[in-house]
Amino acid sequence: MDRLHAMQVFTRAVELGSFSAAAVELDISPQFAGKQIQALETGLGIKLLNRTTRRQSLTESGQLFYERAKNILAEMEAAEALMAESRATPRGKLRISAPITFGSHALAPLLPRYLQEHPEVSIDLSLSNRTVDLLDEGFDVVFRTGQLPDSGLQARVLAPLQLVLCASPAYIQRSPPLAQPQDLKQHECLVFSHTSMRTEWQFEGAEGRVSIAIRGRFSTDSGEALRAAAIAGHGILLQPNALVADDLAAGRLQPLLPDHVSPARELHMLFAPDRRMTPKLRSFLDFAQENLG
Repeated sequence: MDRLHAMQVFTRAVELGSFSAAAVELDISPQFAGKQIQALETGLGIKLLNRTTRRQSLTESGQLFYERAKNILAEMEAAEALMAESRATPRGKLRISAPITFGSHALAPLLPRYLQEHPEVSIDLSLSNRTVDLLDEGFDVVFRTGQLPDSGLQARVLAPLQLVLCASPAYIQRSPPLAQPQDLKQHECLVFSHTSMRTEWQFEGAEGRVSIAIRGRFSTDSGEALRAAAIAGHGILLQPNALVADDLAAGRLQPLLPDHVSPARELHMLFAPDRRMTPKLRSFLDFAQENLG
């Protein structure tokens, strides 16, 4: 006996009021419908239906079984629909929000490959350091750095952003020595105004974690603007490695305090808690997890 099919015959017979009506809907004979329900009762060891020539009614056990069977069949239908969707071709517009520095230097270079793999998807990428509302503003995916508040959204953890302390050779040459984090108090720091990094920088070394209050005459919420100021020799920069990697390789910037590491910033991918995820969203989440996770 196919137990799921027998449960389907049983639930439809209850809902439609007769074996014959269920048989017509399921395209089987009334005799076969009766045998399915009889086999179900035998397998369970209980009577599900009281039947006479004129009417049928659920037994007490039948009522309990009907409620459970109906839920099981609904979950099965949802699972089958989910599998069908997962096999469908990703298509449509995908709206993504990301912080400016991460979006420009880490995410954007990956997107052409995703678009090449999924030719029926288009991407609308919005770069902003403000906290956007995924649902109200219609985004499919939002990337966020730092600790997450309790928002009710689903999240996937990605590789954290590694921060680099650096400055231009010209600034290093004319400035006081920098041997330990406390020496930053003697220096001009380039202030990223969007996070807690606007007032203090943290470092981990042999002595443990330390927090240093910083000061600087130039602050902005743009990592690119801070990078330009650092290259121009205005001060010391603490920003993600993705932003300054090329400048470090070319010698435009030089790393500082090699024995002290700034704690990496958490990075998450947020999306709505929808039981039936679209193929375009699922394909992008998997792609980002593979390349940024």
